[in-house]
Amino acid sequence: MTQMSQSNILLESGTNELELVMFEVGKETYGINVLKVREIVQPVDVTATPNRHPYVEGVIRIRDEIIPLIDLSVVLDVNDHGQTITHKFIVAELNKLKVAFRVHNVSRIHRVSWGQVEKPNELSQGEHSHVTGIVKMEDYVAFMLDYEKIVVEVHPDAGMNRSSIHSLAARDRGGKHIVIVEDSGVLRHLLQDTLTEAGYTKLTTFENGQLAWDALNEQGAISSKVDLIITDIEMPQMDGHHLTKRIKEHPTYEQTPVIIFSSIISEDLFHKGKAVGADGQISKPDIVKLIELLDTTLQLS
Repeated sequence: MTQMSQSNILLESGTNELELVMFEVGKETYGINVLKVREIVQPVDVTATPNRHPYVEGVIRIRDEIIPLIDLSVVLDVNDHGQTITHKFIVAELNKLKVAFRVHNVSRIHRVSWGQVEKPNELSQGEHSHVTGIVKMEDYVAFMLDYEKIVVEVHPDAGMNRSSIHSLAARDRGGKHIVIVEDSGVLRHLLQDTLTEAGYTKLTTFENGQLAWDALNEQGAISSKVDLIITDIEMPQMDGHHLTKRIKEHPTYEQTPVIIFSSIISEDLFHKGKAVGADGQISKPDIVKLIELLDTTLQLS
């Protein structure tokens, strides 16, 4: 059983780097941000659960916790006819939920730059792909998966609960221009739809920090004044911390509020967000708290 130790990367701010736990499913290599990983364990007994989702193998018991186990070979439609002796369970925490992923092997931790991560094009990823990034290593490529999307497919309540926004007080939100930076297509559209339903109708979205930064610096790319920016942390090309740091160092945008909205805001990452100048940080999927923070930050009455 391997506990994930904290890395010095947590002490640095805005470096545009991350550490990936590399693992294999079938013949391909994948990576998961070390900040999402709680521990890596040898396979334990799995208890099958009735009426479970096809991705879910059952539940496992780690000490006193019951954790659902997702078989990534099923998610990725990979034939698993090999030996199970090398299999590992990666226990992760996403959207405030703990979940374990069965993988075929775990290799090592690599520190990479987000500049090495490219977003797959539509031809390479397919309509139902879970791949959000392609990592260019020295002698191979690895894939980053949309783990939040996988969890939401299994457990829809782990996503944003749009019905909860009806509890919000009425505000005049329509005049504020908000930029959304989120690499997950599912979460980006859900966030856009939810903010629109709450009354924030003037929205501009970007798939990653680099695209957002380029648009902010290109005259005319964003047609009106930006009142606030919402950013995820994990994104190809440029992550949310590095984007926030650049915004806060730019004479045009240094006063523009930046809210970090991410599934991996731990205590250490909260300090890192503050260090780069974030005006607020909310853990996914708490959309009501996010909208309340937007209202407060924008001083809406």
